[in-house]
Amino acid sequence: MLHRRWQLLLILPVLVLALFLVGCPKRPATTSAAAPAPGAPAPGTPGAGPSVAGPGAPGAPGAPGGAPGAPGAPGAPGAATTPGRPGAAPSPREFTAIATLQDIHFDFDKYDIRPGDAKVLDENAKWMKSNPNSLILIEGHCDERGTNEYNLALGERRAKSTMNYLVSQGVRANRITLISYGEERPQCTEKTEACWTKNRRAHFLVKAG
Repeated sequence: MLHRRWQLLLILPVLVLALFLVGCPKRPATTSAAAPAPGAPAPGTPGAGPSVAGPGAPGAPGAPGGAPGAPGAPGAPGAATTPGRPGAAPSPREFTAIATLQDIHFDFDKYDIRPGDAKVLDENAKWMKSNPNSLILIEGHCDERGTNEYNLALGERRAKSTMNYLVSQGVRANRITLISYGEERPQCTEKTEACWTKNRRAHFLVKAG
């Protein structure tokens, strides 16, 4: 009899603990993704550069120096880079938008050039080649989803993919300055997919050379 009581005393705490664990609600699993360094190979495709639709797809862009978002580093708002041209990049304030150069847009969390947007870039490239003294600023933009750091890196990848396509069409790289604003300059502020689509873009500005 005494032995059976000891058995019950040992089993009871185990049963109480099991009931407690079963009754506790599970927290949803969360993951945090760090943006790959701009110019790094896409996940799952070792050594591959940005996937670009259309003829003359370029290779991967070179990785810039400095961490995305760091003061004065490529990818930080207001920090412009000019691939292929040494020295300080022109200030974004020196550039203005023109109606001839149309924006292109991107799928969520992507920096690939889509076939429809490649046609827009073809037209933009024609204007750029007809105006060889004009300098070009390409802004990379994202929607609000994701961290500021991730979106700054993604915006830079979008600007670089856009530049690479234009270079493949005969536009000189040393005429092009890149800047990423991430999610900081949305065209639309509604929390809808239609609005976010407008914000995932590469925008063009021009400066007389």
